Amino acid sequence: MGKIVLASQSPRRRQILKNLGLDIEVKPSPYEENHTTTVFSYDFVENLAYNKAKAVADLIKGENKIVIGSDTVVVLEGEILGKPKDEDEAFSMLKRLSGNSHRVVTSIAMINAKTQKILIKSDTSTVTFENLSDEQINFYIKNFKPLDKAGAYGIQEMPSGYIKSCDGDIETVIGLSGQSVLEMIKNF
Repeated sequence: MGKIVLASQSPRRRQILKNLGLDIEVKPSPYEENHTTTVFSYDFVENLAYNKAKAVADLIKGENKIVIGSDTVVVLEGEILGKPKDEDEAFSMLKRLSGNSHRVVTSIAMINAKTQKILIKSDTSTVTFENLSDEQINFYIKNFKPLDKAGAYGIQEMPSGYIKSCDGDIETVIGLSGQSVLEMIKNF
């Protein structure tokens, strides 16, 4: 098996792959994401992951490397909550998530740059928030700067008392299931 190329700048995804003991190279994808839709479908998220991986695989075509592209979305009542554009939008998202359950879907696309073999997989976890006060939401936004995270939060940094439960793989919520990555690599 060739080297693994992560088509992402995400330090969280990089750490998950390193924790698996994989020899990885980071090459951020030049693919420009289009998050104009807010209606959830697995096809939408899988296409984002695929396009990220494909853009990098095209740059290194012919090399014996496996490119991993990934995308994570937070879905509340069928609507995608993307990355907030400012603190007001982050507050609004967290207020909507407060006291509710939502799904987090992470799609993974792997492409062998030499053979062009493609594998795509999606994982879903369900996260339930406690009822958060406005003060708790403002504290989180001020101290954890969640503007670069889907749904305006990172589960790995949430203070105690914010998350009621996580049903499914927590790494899916963080941004990449290590278990799924290993399963997919076996198919290469």
